[in-house]
Amino acid sequence: MADQDLTFVTGATGFVGAAVARLLAQRGYPLRLLVRRGSDRRNVAGLPAELVEGDLNDSHSLRRGMAGCRWVFHVAADYRIWVPDPEPMLTTNVESTRGLLRLAAEAGAERIVYTSSVAALGLTAHGEPPAIETTPVIYKKIAGFYKKSKYLAEQAALECAAEGVPVVIVNPAAPIGPGDVKPTPTGAMIRDAAMGRMPAYVETGLSVVHVDDCAIGHLLALERGRIGERYILGGDNISMGEVLAMVDSVMGKPRRRARLPIGPLVPAAYLAERIARLTGGEPRLTRDHLKMARKMMYFSSAKAEAELGYTHRPAFEAVRDAIDWFKTEGYFTRR
Repeated sequence: MADQDLTFVTGATGFVGAAVARLLAQRGYPLRLLVRRGSDRRNVAGLPAELVEGDLNDSHSLRRGMAGCRWVFHVAADYRIWVPDPEPMLTTNVESTRGLLRLAAEAGAERIVYTSSVAALGLTAHGEPPAIETTPVIYKKIAGFYKKSKYLAEQAALECAAEGVPVVIVNPAAPIGPGDVKPTPTGAMIRDAAMGRMPAYVETGLSVVHVDDCAIGHLLALERGRIGERYILGGDNISMGEVLAMVDSVMGKPRRRARLPIGPLVPAAYLAERIARLTGGEPRLTRDHLKMARKMMYFSSAKAEAELGYTHRPAFEAVRDAIDWFKTEGYFTRR
């Protein structure tokens, strides 16, 4: 990798972005990382990278960060299942993505990898067969503003590609593994289950991908992806009950958990949201959680496997590595 082949990464302090940055550093890519002022930088500590303070909504910092960069990975996003006001999320995830992609092209980037999400894709009835990149989306049926924002952001990326912006889109499924510092909603579920804090659950289905396999998929998209195409980076399609059984297996502590029906939980979710609006906190249960749980969110990575050479390891390894990391980092002993 030539010294001048600078690579710009947004979201490197986060979960997936950090995995991408670590992989790029291991492969010898000179890095420049966008970091927000005051952000938790544990995930980039020790990485051989230039840090540029800025924000997705600050075009000046984006221009500064992407100046002279050959490659761009736009991984950052506002990822929250529930927000009291959706406008900031829509601005960050949609308009700032559109602006960043155009600025990257103006700066001379030869290839941009945009991290979308399977949240932007359609679903099949009962998850059979698993959804693919072209499964139809009914916008009014998308559950929650996060999913809506990712769908709209992906449409913006496709529009930019049609304008000549050299962008390839990847759609990660549910990433699990080491480095989930916040943690993400999925990571928090794994942590809580491992700590015995999930006496009950709502059954659903998800595609579990090890975060490091997701990172490899990003690099493969850079190297082999076609401009304007989308690639699902998924893993094993398994039920929530199966995920929790894996957690128990790793912990060596089989647990009895009640499987709850969705309908009776709707009033509780509504109350949790009302309380969150009053307190400024984030509800553990929302109506959007329950809407999403009604769907088996199963996806096929066949296109990425065929065109990129993408592969994924078993979901159990992702769950095990996540728990090991939470243990090592002291998450099980914190209040």
